Amino acid sequence: MSISTPGGPERRPTVVSTGKKPAAGRPAAADKPAGGKAGAGKGTARPTGGKGRKPVTPVKVSQGRAWGPIALFVAVGVLAVGIIGVGAWAVYQGSQPWQKRADAINGIVDFRKKDKNLVKGGNHQPGTIKYDVSPPVAGPHNQAWQNCMGDVYDAPIANEHAVHSLEHGTVWITYRPDLPADQVAKLKAKVQGKEKLMLSPYEGLDKPISLQAWGFQLKVDNADDGRIDEFIKTLRVNASIEGPTALCDQGVTATGTTPRDNLQNNMPEQPTQ
Repeated sequence: MSISTPGGPERRPTVVSTGKKPAAGRPAAADKPAGGKAGAGKGTARPTGGKGRKPVTPVKVSQGRAWGPIALFVAVGVLAVGIIGVGAWAVYQGSQPWQKRADAINGIVDFRKKDKNLVKGGNHQPGTIKYDVSPPVAGPHNQAWQNCMGDVYDAPIANEHAVHSLEHGTVWITYRPDLPADQVAKLKAKVQGKEKLMLSPYEGLDKPISLQAWGFQLKVDNADDGRIDEFIKTLRVNASIEGPTALCDQGVTATGTTPRDNLQNNMPEQPTQ
């Protein structure tokens, strides 16, 4: 006799009774799925003991934040912002008119504001001239200028020639004759071979070093002062009232505080042949 169950989601295969009983002590053979082989589905886990064991929920271990990389990222960001800020400030400063940049140099004296008549220029006078500012920064001067092609003079030069060089856009650096040799060497390195710069010792300075441009002066205590470079960068050529093409070569190269025309006038008359 065959027994079948109605079709459905849990349909069982048809069982055919043979009329034979299983041998004593031997379990009945397990039903085989239709069209399958013995052992099919081997390895499939089956629950034992009636009910399956509940899966173990994994324990989450809470870890602290990695502060090292975060701190490094923040530090790099701050450094980048700082670099950009400094660059932007430098660009802004460089775009300012040179007069404003000059006024921003700490300790600078702007005689263009104090005495406009002093800085008119073009006033050539022969002989010795008395100056109210020492070293002089502007005013009447000799027709000949001091050579200012990065010349380094080892003795004082004539004010009258030096002032004419200032009118051409030169920065004239002066120092006390007793300034230590290493300090003088640093000043020489800033000047030597650079057009519209010149260096010379100067008697009677009230500060170890004094810088002059046409209408400007700055006095400092040592050659390491960063304002020296700022003064040169801002005022060299810019301070000229005769334009950037005013000559610095073909000038007086001799030292001595007496103007050249005075020396020529005081020379004894040569006998005629």
